[in-house]
Amino acid sequence: MAYDILVPFSFKKNGIYYFERRVPKCLRKHYSTAKISYSLRTRSSTVAASRATKAAQQLDDYWYHLRIREVDLPGKHLLRLSHSANTASGGGASAVPAAPCVTLSEAVQVYLSLKGRGRPQTFQRAAERSCGYVIDVCGDKALTAYTKADANAFRDDLIQRGLTGSSITRVFGTVRAVVNFAASEAGIDFSNPFGRVYYDRTAGVEGRTSLPLDAVRCIQKQCRDADDDLRWLVALVSDTGMRLAEAAGVLKEDIRLDDPVPHVVIREHPWRRLKTASSTRKVPLVGEALWAARRVHECVRESEFAFPRYNKGGQTNANSASASLNKWLKACVQSKGTMHSFRHSLRDRLRAVECPADIVDQIGGWQTDGVGHAYGDGYPLDVLNRWLRAVADHQSKL
Repeated sequence: MAYDILVPFSFKKNGIYYFERRVPKCLRKHYSTAKISYSLRTRSSTVAASRATKAAQQLDDYWYHLRIREVDLPGKHLLRLSHSANTASGGGASAVPAAPCVTLSEAVQVYLSLKGRGRPQTFQRAAERSCGYVIDVCGDKALTAYTKADANAFRDDLIQRGLTGSSITRVFGTVRAVVNFAASEAGIDFSNPFGRVYYDRTAGVEGRTSLPLDAVRCIQKQCRDADDDLRWLVALVSDTGMRLAEAAGVLKEDIRLDDPVPHVVIREHPWRRLKTASSTRKVPLVGEALWAARRVHECVRESEFAFPRYNKGGQTNANSASASLNKWLKACVQSKGTMHSFRHSLRDRLRAVECPADIVDQIGGWQTDGVGHAYGDGYPLDVLNRWLRAVADHQSKL
């Protein structure tokens, strides 16, 4: 029996991964054993990590339910209890309550049981948190019992909490999605009061900035000087315009250095979803991105991930990467910007060499407007490479 630190709550026996989790002492009375153990039915560490993480999450949710079942919690945040009970019982569409009686907490249960399958934990948390805010302010009512006055009171509470306009938009968007989906499943035909609520959508929102070229150069030089995995990640993003989560979640096999055009393949993985369908793409590696990719292949030996520190527990921890790298960026340059600013910068750098907009969109994984752009496979790698090389050449001449 061998333990694998890259696969949580598991051990390896005869090449097969097994899930193993000890039952907390306070919950032993509910079980006939002190340890839960079973085969994950795979020899792949990647698949095992995904399955083990999902199993551990389901246990954590259910154990949470057992712990709070007899506790009078403030805030009425009992949404996870409903979801856990449904998951534990294998509920699906049949778990939809009768139409007149669907409460908001039950709506969250329906939404997560049907739309939450295969989605990251952040998806569940967003639904629970956003609708939990509504329950705190307005109570856990039947969907048809909520009024426009409730929606306005909810908006006022979010403003008092100090949320920016963009954050309020996200919260309202989640609440609307939960209510609309559950109402549709239950056959309820009504006007959602959480739609078309007025608030200042620009309040507290700062426009995202593009790093100037001299700041990009300065950062790239410091990446070369430091020459560690964090700086390889920064350098990879700086000359590809990849989203940080996209770069942090790539496998070493996604970095194709032996091809005629060295490139990185950006595709969806169980541990890291992509933002949009157009995000699936291939991006040529030039300049500092090519240097970083080579350093990854030279130095990362014990993991299939290019950046293993951000891929533990079956999920890419892009938030951790963002926090640490943004902090480092602030200390590096005077210009205001974040890791996401590299995407803005690359678009400006491509504009500077008069790169066509649809090629820019394909490199960055942005959606290109127009029906015609959905036809075909897009531009070949050598064309994309030519424009990114033009960017590197233009930068070297300035």
